[in-house]
Amino acid sequence: MSWDNFFNSIKTKDYYQELMKFIDKEYLENVCYPPKELIFNAFKLVDPKDIKVIIIGQDPYIHKGEAMGLAFSVNEGIKLPPSLRNIYKEIENEFNIAMDYNSGDLTYLAKQGVFLINPILTVREGKSLSHNNALYQELFKDLFEYIDTFLTQPLVIMLWGNKAKEYKKYITNKNKNMLVLESSHPSPLSANQGGWFNSGIFIKTNEYLEKNNIKKISWANSIFHLD
Repeated sequence: MSWDNFFNSIKTKDYYQELMKFIDKEYLENVCYPPKELIFNAFKLVDPKDIKVIIIGQDPYIHKGEAMGLAFSVNEGIKLPPSLRNIYKEIENEFNIAMDYNSGDLTYLAKQGVFLINPILTVREGKSLSHNNALYQELFKDLFEYIDTFLTQPLVIMLWGNKAKEYKKYITNKNKNMLVLESSHPSPLSANQGGWFNSGIFIKTNEYLEKNNIKKISWANSIFHLD
C-alpha cells in the first residue's frame, strides 16, 4: 500500500489541479519553502500501512534552510526553532532522557511511522500562513477521508494547539481505531501558559500502541539517559 492510490484519486479533481497551478506560480514569483522537491516529503517517508502516529502541524517554517517537508522538523545544521526545542524538552521530561539539541531533523521519527504533516504544505518566505487557502483545506479533507476509510491499523493522532484542533472535524474515525490526543501548541507563547509541559502526550501514545501490540515509538534522538 502506497500513497499512489490517494493521489490518483484526487489528481483529476478541480481543486487539486488549481492547487498545483497555485504552487507553481508562487514558487515562480516568490521565494517559498520548503524546496519544491520536498513539498510532499512526509508522504515519501511513511507509507500509509506503516503509520502509527499522525502529528498535525500548521505550515512550514518561514526562514531559509529550515523547512524540509516534515511538520516541526528542520534540516541538519539549523538551530532548533522554539517550538521544536519545547518538543524536545517534553520528550526529555517524560522519558528521563537527554535529547540531542544539535539535530532538529525528525526523519528518525518518520522512519518509525510518525506522519508529520502540515495541513498547509507551502509558505512564502517570512510570511506565516501566506498559503492558507481553501485549496489546501480540500486536500486535507480528502487526506483524512482516505485515512479514515483505508487505514485499519490502530493509530494516534496528535492535535497540538488551536490551529491543529480546527482539523478535528475531518477525523471521523470510521474504523474506531484512532486515539486523538489534544494539547497546547509547543510554541513558547502557548506552552508556557500550560497544557503542553507535563501533558504526558508521548507516553500516552506509546501506551496506546503497546496496548494494541504495536511497537512503541523511540522518541529520543540520542541514547543518553539522565540519572
